[in-house]
Amino acid sequence: MVGVPSPACLRAKKTRAVGIPVVDLSLDRSIVSELIVKACEEYGIFKVMNHGVHWEIISRLEGEGVQFFGKPAGDKQRAGPANPFGYGVKNIGLNGDKGELEYLLLHTNPFSIAERSESISNQPQNFTCTANDYIEAVKELASEVLDLVAEGLSIPDKHVFSRQIKDVQSDSILRFNHYPPVKNQDPSSKACKETQIGFGEHSDPQILTILRSNDVAGLEICLQDDGFWIPVPPDPTQFYVIIGDALRVSVLNHLLSTNSVICPVCKQTTQTYNAVLEYNVIMASTTEAFNPNNCSGGIGQVLTNGRFVSVRHRALANSSRNSRMSMMYFGAPPLNAIISPLPQFVSPQNPRLYRPFTWGEYKKAAYTSRLGDCRLDLFKLHITDDTLALFS
Repeated sequence: MVGVPSPACLRAKKTRAVGIPVVDLSLDRSIVSELIVKACEEYGIFKVMNHGVHWEIISRLEGEGVQFFGKPAGDKQRAGPANPFGYGVKNIGLNGDKGELEYLLLHTNPFSIAERSESISNQPQNFTCTANDYIEAVKELASEVLDLVAEGLSIPDKHVFSRQIKDVQSDSILRFNHYPPVKNQDPSSKACKETQIGFGEHSDPQILTILRSNDVAGLEICLQDDGFWIPVPPDPTQFYVIIGDALRVSVLNHLLSTNSVICPVCKQTTQTYNAVLEYNVIMASTTEAFNPNNCSGGIGQVLTNGRFVSVRHRALANSSRNSRMSMMYFGAPPLNAIISPLPQFVSPQNPRLYRPFTWGEYKKAAYTSRLGDCRLDLFKLHITDDTLALFS
C-alpha cells in the first residue's frame, strides 16, 4: 500500500476535528486507570500529562537528534543503511514504501546503542549516555501506563504487560524521524501524488509507543468508527501513548518456549508447550499440555482479544518552514514471547480472534509486508463450531 499524500493531495479524504483524550497521571490512580482503558478502547491514543520524565532528559536527546540530522549527507550515511537499524532516508522498510523523511532506528539494548553511537555522534559516549537516560525514563513511563491498563482491566497480575518491556531480552526500539520542509507543489500533479508523503498510513506492531515531537504539526490518526482522519496537535512538553497491535491482540504471555519453562513468578517448571497451530483449530501436541491456569503466578495470562484499538496513523509531508522531529520508544516483548488473548477476554460469545504467535513471528511479518498492510489479518482465526468448542 502506497503511503498517504499531504493534505493538498487529499481533497477527497475525510478529515474533522476531534479532541485526543488527555490523561493526567497525577490524579487518583483508579480514575487514571479508568480513563486510560476508555482511551485505549475508543481511540488507541492519548496524551499523558505529569508524566514524570524530566525536561532535561527530553531536550538532551532532542539536541542529539537535531545535531545528527544537521550533518552533511555523507556523514549521516556512515550510520546507515538501515537494515533494519541505522540511518535511512526516504525508503521506509525494504518493500518499496517511501516518505519525505529521514530517520535513525536503534535497538534499546545499551550495548547496541554504544556500538552504533560511533557512527552517529562526534561524541559517542555523550550520545550513548543521553539515549540510555531517555530510554530508561520513557520505559518507566510506558511500564506505569501498562500497569494502569492492567488495573483498569481488573487483571490480578498488574505487571503482566510491563514485565514484557522490562525483560532484559526485550526487543524494544528507539526511533528518530526527521521531516524537513517540503516545497509546495501543484496538488494535481503526479509528482505531488508520489512525493508529498511524510510517513504512510500504518499501525505500530509493538505493545505500545511513547511518542514525543517538537512543535511542528503533521501527525494524524484515523477514527475507527467513520474513517475520518484527525490531526494530533503537537505538544513538546508531553507524550502521546499509541496502542500497538500486540496489546490489541492479547495480554502477552510470559515467556513460553518449546522446552521446559520456569515461571518467573511462581518459579515452578512447566512441561513442554508445543502447539500445533491449525488455521481453524488449535490443538495442543504435548505429553502434558501446558495449562495457563495451573500457574499461580499467571505465566499463561494473555491480552485483550481486540478490545483495544491499535490506531492507524500517518505523518503528513512537512509544509512548515521548520523541520519536524519526533522521537518514538516502541515497547516490545522478547522475540520468543507468545502473544495470545487473556482468558477473561475469551468466551463463546466473544471467541478468540487470533491464533497465538510469537513476537518474533509477528515482527517478521511486519518487516516483510508493506507499511499499510493489516498484518493482523495473517493471524486471524476462522471461527467455526469446532473452534468455539475448544475455547469455551
